[in-house]
Amino acid sequence: IDVAEKSGLIVPIGRWVLEEACRQAAAWRQAGWPDLVMAVNLSAVQFRRGGIGDEVLEALAATGLDPAGLALELTESILLQDAEAVLATVATWKAAGIQLAIDDFGTGYSSLSYLKHFPVDKLKIDRSFISGMADHEQDRAIVQAILDMAGGLKLRTTAEGVEDATQARQLRLMGCDEAQGYLYSPPLAAADLERWVSRGRG
Repeated sequence: IDVAEKSGLIVPIGRWVLEEACRQAAAWRQAGWPDLVMAVNLSAVQFRRGGIGDEVLEALAATGLDPAGLALELTESILLQDAEAVLATVATWKAAGIQLAIDDFGTGYSSLSYLKHFPVDKLKIDRSFISGMADHEQDRAIVQAILDMAGGLKLRTTAEGVEDATQARQLRLMGCDEAQGYLYSPPLAAADLERWVSRGRG
């Protein structure tokens, strides 16, 4: 990803990823997973090069995906690099019904003022805090502070990098809404995910 961003190739790669993700999500929702939401990470370079606002809407139109079935994950650095332009873009997405999440929350900027202005739905707690919870009181305190703040702002929370049942249980008791990580599954191809979900339902 670092090489793709430095070379600018992240722009066409990101466009392809977005279109493929929307296409797959639309297919899954039509096949019987109507509540599925597909999350797609966006790069700061995609914002700097321009046009990402229209590209997202075009991908939805081309694939027929309901905007409610798409969640865009942005880093804190994206929200602050050109605040007015980014705010206009995300406001357009939000008005269309797209969900918005802040990825790797807590690792970027110390200022939290952007949370008052950007219409986000979810904070994703960075895995570095999750992995340290068992051994470091500071990490537990940071995670709890994020969860408390998110609750006060009516935002949902997702813990990243959950790898064992103890972490999952502790996060649940602390009030975290969702978790992702190897405890549940490694990354899967689309067909493998379908089989994994079918086994779980069975």
